[in-house]
Amino acid sequence: MRSTPPPMNSLTVCTHPLIQAALSRLRDHRTDCEEFRRHLRAMSMLLFVEAARDLETRTVEVTTPMEKTTGRKLVHPIVLVPILRAGLGMVDGIWPVVPAAQLAHIGIYRDEETARPHPYYSKFGPDLNIAEVFLLDPMLATGQSAVEAVNQLKAHGASRLRFICLVSAPEGIKTFHGTHPDVPVFTATVDLRLNEHSYIVPGLGDAGDRYFGTVR
Repeated sequence: MRSTPPPMNSLTVCTHPLIQAALSRLRDHRTDCEEFRRHLRAMSMLLFVEAARDLETRTVEVTTPMEKTTGRKLVHPIVLVPILRAGLGMVDGIWPVVPAAQLAHIGIYRDEETARPHPYYSKFGPDLNIAEVFLLDPMLATGQSAVEAVNQLKAHGASRLRFICLVSAPEGIKTFHGTHPDVPVFTATVDLRLNEHSYIVPGLGDAGDRYFGTVR
C-alpha cells in the first residue's frame, strides 16, 4: 500500500531526465560499486544545482579581456554537511561545483533494532550562522537521523538550511517536516513506503555499503 506524504511547499521532487536515469542505475541490484559511485556523484551534483537555484547573490564588477562588465557573486559562504558515512559520497559529486565550500561533518548511526539515531561525532566550522548550509544524506527513511542532524546544526547557529537526499519515504518526509517545517527538502523520488525493517521500498539498498563497497 502506498503512503501519501502531506502536501507541503518545502518539498521539491526533481524530475530532470538525467537525475531519473541515474536513479534507475542506482536502484538496479546489478550495478557494481564503480558505476554506483559514478551515478551517485552525478545525481548529487544535479540535485545540488537545483537546491542552490535561489541562493542570494550581489552585483560585482568584472574586467574581461575586452572591457569591464558586471557579474554576480554569492552573498553567503556555502557549507556542505554530510551525515556520515553515506553522505560523503554526495560531497564527492558536489564539491567540484563549489570548490570553495566548507565541509562540516555529522556522524549518526542507526540502531538496526529500534531504527533510532545515535549521534557519535560532529565537527563544524565558524561560519554556520552566516552560511548557506546543505545537509546531505542519500536516504530519508524514518527521518530521525535528519531531524537529529538539523537539531545540531540549528543549535550551532545555522539558519539557512537545505536538505538534499536521493531517495525519500513518505514517513520520513512527514517526520522531518513535523519537526523542521522551515527546512526545504530536495529529492529525486518519494518512494512507496518503509518496510518492517525501516528500509525504503523499492529504494536502492544500503547506499553507504554500495558506495564504499562493503556490501555483505
